[in-house]
Amino acid sequence: MAASQPLYERIEKQLRRRLDAAADGDPFPSEPRLAEEFGVSRMTVRAALAGLERDGMLERVPGRGSFVRKGAAHRPVGVLLSFHDQALAEGKTPRSRVLEAEVRAATPQEVAALYQKKDQNPEQPPEEVEEVVAITRIRLFDDLPIAVERAAFPATLSALLTTDLETGSLHNALRRLGLTPTLGSSLLTARTADDDAPDLGVAATTPMLVETRSIVDQHGDPLEFTVSSYVADRYALRVDFSVSRPEQM
Repeated sequence: MAASQPLYERIEKQLRRRLDAAADGDPFPSEPRLAEEFGVSRMTVRAALAGLERDGMLERVPGRGSFVRKGAAHRPVGVLLSFHDQALAEGKTPRSRVLEAEVRAATPQEVAALYQKKDQNPEQPPEEVEEVVAITRIRLFDDLPIAVERAAFPATLSALLTTDLETGSLHNALRRLGLTPTLGSSLLTARTADDDAPDLGVAATTPMLVETRSIVDQHGDPLEFTVSSYVADRYALRVDFSVSRPEQM
């Protein structure tokens, strides 16, 4: 005779059906409320919730509570799509919380990406201190923080600082200035949230997907250097590829 199913598994099945009917971002009952509802201990409820969190169906945010998740948004790596446009394509409202918006001295990385001359030795310092338009924002889908975006542009584009940085698109602002983001390259790495954790509403140990991106305009001139760090279970990058055939002997 087969052993009866553990109580926490039966509760987990019921909660999965409840999550299937909920919308992304909906608040979810706390452990004490669920323990009271099912007449079990919090330990049993915690065991039932563990599988839901592992499968990305439920997210617990310290100090805020638990929320329904319908899977991470994703973007094809080979497509130059702004965060603003992707949010609209996902049926979300793009929003930003501005952390920095100023003209400041460029970092060595920003100098190399935006000001390095083709024939200049990368290890040779520039003759004068270069400046950039630096815009750092927390990017949100609706009210959910998705990423911290640190963008830098040539100092000649200081007009970007007068644009709508909270609900507008910087790429649309660039187009209004006569500059079209055309080609880009990205390097993908990973880290933990660390100091960005409070702004993103996650734990410091939360995994982050980091995209370091350089973009040129329609003239082939450097236009943007951006480091975007995405909360890994809220955003993904999809890679399409072909499989190379071994050389024939």
